[in-house]
Amino acid sequence: MTDLTITHIGGPTTLLEFGGVRLLVDPTFDAPGRRYAFGWGTSSRKTTGPAVPASSLGRLDGVLLTHDQHADNLDDAGRALLPSAPVVVTTEAAARRLKATGLAPWQTTTVGDVEITATPSRHGPAWSVPIVGPTTGFALRAPGASSVVWISGDTVLFPGVLEVADRFTVDTAILHLGKVQFGLTGPARFTMTGRDAAALVDRVRPRTVVPVHYEGWSHFHEGRPQIEAAFPPNRLTWLHPGVATTLS
Repeated sequence: MTDLTITHIGGPTTLLEFGGVRLLVDPTFDAPGRRYAFGWGTSSRKTTGPAVPASSLGRLDGVLLTHDQHADNLDDAGRALLPSAPVVVTTEAAARRLKATGLAPWQTTTVGDVEITATPSRHGPAWSVPIVGPTTGFALRAPGASSVVWISGDTVLFPGVLEVADRFTVDTAILHLGKVQFGLTGPARFTMTGRDAAALVDRVRPRTVVPVHYEGWSHFHEGRPQIEAAFPPNRLTWLHPGVATTLS
C-alpha cells in the first residue's frame, strides 16, 4: 500500500498526502463560537477551531467535498478557499452550485495519478434525504495499488455504504462518526454511532480505521470514549489535531 500521510485539521477536515498528490477533505476553517443553521429548524454551534490555519496548508492538488450544504463540512472560510484549488470533486448537486467536478456513486475521476471513486453515502434516515440533501464518500487508489483509502463521508449505516466491501479492498478507512442528532428530529441519527462503525468495519475489514468528525460541534452525541468502547482495544488509529501522521 502507498504511504498515506494524514493531518487532522478539525471535524471532517483532513489533509491527505497520497500517491503524489495533496488533497484537502471538507474544508472548515471558521473560528469557533458561531451557531450555524442546518435547515428544517436544526442548528449547531462550532466549539473548536482548526488546528492548522488555511494559510499554512501549502500546495493543494484538489479538494474532496462530501457535500456543500452544511457548514460543518464547508464553512465560510472553507468556501473562500475553493477557488484556489485546481479541482474540487463533490456530489453532482454541489458541483452545479460550485462549478466543480460532480460524481454520482461509483463514478470515477482522477487528480494527478490518483483515481477517485465516489461511494454511496446517506446523511440520515431515508425519509430525511429530500431535506438533508445528497452526500458522498470517496475511494482513493494510487497507481498500481490493489487497495484503496476510503473516506466514508457523513453517512448512516445502510446497504449502499456496505457495498463498498463488495467493490474494494480497503486499506485505510477514514470514518465520519459522532452520532449526530437534533432535538427537533428526536431519536433520528444523521451519522454513524460507534456500534454502527464497528459493524461496518466487520464488513469492510480495513487494515487501519481512523475516526474523524466526532468532535468540535454541539450536534455530536458520541465522542471518543463511546466510539472506543464499541471496538476491540487498539483497533482504532486516533489522530492528534495538526500533527501529520504517516500510515504505511
